[in-house]
Amino acid sequence: MTIITVTDAAASHIKTMLIKQTDAVGFRLSIKKTGCSGYSYVPEIINHTKDQDIHFVLENGLHVYVDPTSEVFVKGVVVDYVLDNTGLKQKRLVFINPNEKNRCGCGESFTIE
Repeated sequence: MTIITVTDAAASHIKTMLIKQTDAVGFRLSIKKTGCSGYSYVPEIINHTKDQDIHFVLENGLHVYVDPTSEVFVKGVVVDYVLDNTGLKQKRLVFINPNEKNRCGCGESFTIE
């Protein structure tokens, strides 16, 4: 069972980050309470796993870990790697969450009902 979906572009970017960090074991997604809207995504390249994390391996071999307390907030999220058309026009990970109800003006935090 996969809780989140990672596009090919995002998986390629994450794998590049994993290669740069020789002791890395995978990609972890969690959320934290922050910002003006409530929650923020916390994507991490991790060096060690947590026993309670939900773990799955994507078809491309990428190991993904999800914080179990974040599962209800990130279930169904699509992680993509796209060109940010604002500011410096850099590529970045984006999180497309069907459960989001609102996002703050700066785009850094979101709410879920």
